[in-house]
Amino acid sequence: MDSGSGGTGTGNGINEAVLASAQPQAVSEQGDGGGGAESSSPAPPSRYESQKRRDWNTFLQYLTNHKPPLTLSRCSGAHVIEFLKYLDQFGKTKVHITGCPYFGHQNPPAPCSCPLKQAWGSLDALIGRLRAAYEENGGRPESNPFGAKAVRIYLREVREGQSKARGIPYEKKKRKRSTVATTAVTVNVSMAPTQAVDGGGDNGGIGGARLAKTNFKACKVEKRAE
Repeated sequence: MDSGSGGTGTGNGINEAVLASAQPQAVSEQGDGGGGAESSSPAPPSRYESQKRRDWNTFLQYLTNHKPPLTLSRCSGAHVIEFLKYLDQFGKTKVHITGCPYFGHQNPPAPCSCPLKQAWGSLDALIGRLRAAYEENGGRPESNPFGAKAVRIYLREVREGQSKARGIPYEKKKRKRSTVATTAVTVNVSMAPTQAVDGGGDNGGIGGARLAKTNFKACKVEKRAE
């Protein structure tokens, strides 16, 4: 597989430079036309959206430079893993190999010849952005290659391998369980029969109490008559 050398990053850098040089002229032209143009101009994309767009363009360029060239519809999880391995040559994270004396040390005292790779956290965030960009550009969630099981397994292996090699544990943040306070409710036993007779709500309970009181007086009068 041809990795496409460094042409992908260079091409994007040139395009960004051209866009950056063209933006000041557009702003000045709008300023000459009056304040109405400035108010109607769309808000600039967020940092996340800009990064997601750059990552998506980089991946599409990688597919174009791939030999044989690949189309997005034929892209699978295996091709995504190849892309992640291709990015390792631009990594800046020292990952010690098993035979290195600094294997498992967080702060090695001296430099070594171990390779530089992409950090697991960077790859994990990259896959998240590309997964969202794939669906935003018309891809179906069920056929999203960035969400394939093979990609998840690869990222887990990279995380575990770098954790051992660098001596840095990657622990998931545990979510705090919300505790539900339970309050004891005392039921007035003397009111229960009256509520059962009436069958209503709060107002029914009051009416039932009055009814029970009336029946009690009636029974008392009948006993006196006897």
